[in-house]
Amino acid sequence: MASRVVLHVGLMKSGTSYLQQRLGANRALLRERGVLFPGGTWRDQVLAVSDVLERKQAGPAARGRWASLVAEAAAYDGVVVVSMEFLGPAPPAKVAEVVSSFGDTPVEVVLTLRDLGRGVPAMWQESLQNGGTTDWAAYVAGLAGKRRPARAFWRQQGMGRIVGNWAAVVGPGRTTVVTVPPPGAPSGLLWERFCRAAGIDGDGAEPVSPANTSLDAASALVLLDLNRRLEAAELSAADYHTLVKFGLAKRVMAGRGGAAIGFAPPPWLVERSAEVVKRVAAAGTRVVGDLADLEPVAVAGIDPADLPAEERLAAAVDVLAGLTVQRADRRRAGDPGTTVRA
Repeated sequence: MASRVVLHVGLMKSGTSYLQQRLGANRALLRERGVLFPGGTWRDQVLAVSDVLERKQAGPAARGRWASLVAEAAAYDGVVVVSMEFLGPAPPAKVAEVVSSFGDTPVEVVLTLRDLGRGVPAMWQESLQNGGTTDWAAYVAGLAGKRRPARAFWRQQGMGRIVGNWAAVVGPGRTTVVTVPPPGAPSGLLWERFCRAAGIDGDGAEPVSPANTSLDAASALVLLDLNRRLEAAELSAADYHTLVKFGLAKRVMAGRGGAAIGFAPPPWLVERSAEVVKRVAAAGTRVVGDLADLEPVAVAGIDPADLPAEERLAAAVDVLAGLTVQRADRRRAGDPGTTVRA
């Protein structure tokens, strides 16, 4: 039986992809130190969590995966670390179900939290990568309300509620909040904070490149236009996920290098963040980092509405070039789907 299970439950856009990639890249090293990152690949954890949360998007491939992960944890004599941000906003009943799955094995929870100044543009980009059609100005204005996109945003970024839900089940003493370091901090500081929170030895772990790189403003607008054009096509969720979210946004657009999306946190967001910090502090959990890191910071860049048309055009051409190269690579690799027949 595992000595303990550490659940890293997000939040979304708080460095989760970076931490997951670093955990995966160092599976062997961690195993030597008595730490199991279960599954053959991280996708096994995605499917397992999708199974226990009954996410229909995962389809039949997820069936039985949570039971398999729990069995793998039970068979390991050491620390087990599971990292999947879908868990964060789970309702209290599901939180209790997830924790009770591990029986008598102690369960600890780690939550990584990031300031909302950086979180808002990151979540808008995430919405676009999932088919969103709301422009930047409407998205920001809508967050202060109670309808879309506010419901989706605060479901994922409601730090006080999410921390409270998990602490209520496992106890504040077994819940740790990790704050994402401010801009300009050493690149490995988040990893160091996470390892301290999880109680694992991450010294000397192989570094990884930045994960889930942001879209620049021009690429975001191209994706917005594409999503609006695709509405009539009625692509399946699976097709959109494969062709647009990963095939286009993450593999071609991300990291293109254009002007970033600028954002100056409005007063209402600053006030709400202060309330969130108080609520997190009141939960009584351990904090690795500093809750002051959650004060919203301004993000340098450009308002997408002010982007020159030629930059938008250049981004569209770059996307076409990237897709062409991607398809050529697949053709050289012998992918039958790229063969043109007369």
